Amino acid sequence: MLGRRYRCLCCEAVLLVVPRGVLGLRMYSAAAIGFALALWGLALATAAEVRRRVGPAKILGDSAVTGWATLRRWARDVAQQRLFAQAPDPGPSASLRQSAASAAAVLAASADPTTRALPIEHRAFFGAAHAA
Repeated sequence: MLGRRYRCLCCEAVLLVVPRGVLGLRMYSAAAIGFALALWGLALATAAEVRRRVGPAKILGDSAVTGWATLRRWARDVAQQRLFAQAPDPGPSASLRQSAASAAAVLAASADPTTRALPIEHRAFFGAAHAA
């Protein structure tokens, strides 16, 4: 990811400017996160399959065999309204996968109408990019 740093001449604060769609404190774009949530929550792919399709790393550690902690963290952040806050609260008894599905459905619905023929996980990608 490319970013540019600017230093304020008055207070010497440093600002990092990144492309649209990059979420603060996250190493993935909003579109990639929306796609991952849709694959896991709506397409019911395993966490390992989602990581294979979304993650850029070619060499993975031992923990990658059983799942993807970042995916669960994103779903937890959705449930706690810290990520994609426009997604409705699925309720206190909802699983992380249900929280991911709820957010992905909202993101897919907010995608441009010209994407309606695409699979729902692709629409969630475009909806998340639009929401960022």
